[in-house]
Amino acid sequence: MKIFRHYQDVTDAYKGAVIAVGNFDGVHLGHQAVIAEARRLADERGCLLGVLAFEPHPQEYFRPSPESFRLTPFRTKARLIAEQGAEVMFALAFDKEMAEKSAQDFVLEVLVGALGAGHIVVGSDFQFGKGRAGNTTTLSYMGEMEGFGVTVFDPVTAEGRDKISSTRIRDALKAGKPQDAAALLGHWWTIESRVEHGAKQGRKLGFPTANMHVVDYLKPAFGVYAVRATVIEDDKPVSTHDGVANFGIRPMTMFKTDSPLLETFLFDFSGDLYGKHLAVELVAYLRPEAKFDGLDALKVQMAKDSDAARLALKGTKLPPILAV
Repeated sequence: MKIFRHYQDVTDAYKGAVIAVGNFDGVHLGHQAVIAEARRLADERGCLLGVLAFEPHPQEYFRPSPESFRLTPFRTKARLIAEQGAEVMFALAFDKEMAEKSAQDFVLEVLVGALGAGHIVVGSDFQFGKGRAGNTTTLSYMGEMEGFGVTVFDPVTAEGRDKISSTRIRDALKAGKPQDAAALLGHWWTIESRVEHGAKQGRKLGFPTANMHVVDYLKPAFGVYAVRATVIEDDKPVSTHDGVANFGIRPMTMFKTDSPLLETFLFDFSGDLYGKHLAVELVAYLRPEAKFDGLDALKVQMAKDSDAARLALKGTKLPPILAV
């Protein structure tokens, strides 16, 4: 998948695409449905399938916060969008210039002038332009004037009820319900990061862990999870392993850390992970983070957690995709 970070850089070979437009945080089932509709239209027209999403997320620009809300940082989002069949991603910079651009100018300068959009697919709640002044009616009208088609896709709902949204998924993860989140996402929620050197305390206890700072991600519930982790080298998956992970601040005084860490113990793995990327899928929440009386009690609990994780992961498949 070709990625453009600035709309001024788009070359002729990537113009004229059918483009799904949105934030796509999490690339959940609703997002996937929008992209699938764009893919269908692209196949009919014999043109490229594109996805347009802003980086950073507009909310990060307008309401900056030290605590990230994102389900998918750019690297992960791009991978998931590529898996949906997109051939080009317009990951356009959301900065002061973009924030000040009127709805009309966004259409004329970006969609028409720079991207040469052949057709646009958006959700029914789509808004754009300065002050979010533009909506699907605006877009459809301008499409008629400028010669591109517009498809407005109705929201995808879970079990025929509430709209599938990134907010619902965030709430599930904060509540320690990764399986509920996965049922809305259509895939396990994954934390991807580089493995860092730590104090190697886990190794001394017989449970060597891969330590990862969770940056630019929503913070899920602190606690112990059954996980499935993929080792990535040169942006390619190398191997996948079941495991158990603790996410939190390690409340025991001798181990406590100020910023939350994801510490993953991979079952039946030997090798050096330092400096490599690890993609850790949260599959099941086992227990809250806890403080123990001493190292012996901690070691006993870690063994119990490993057994519980093996049991939770045995034969695990994605939760049933919610009826849509």
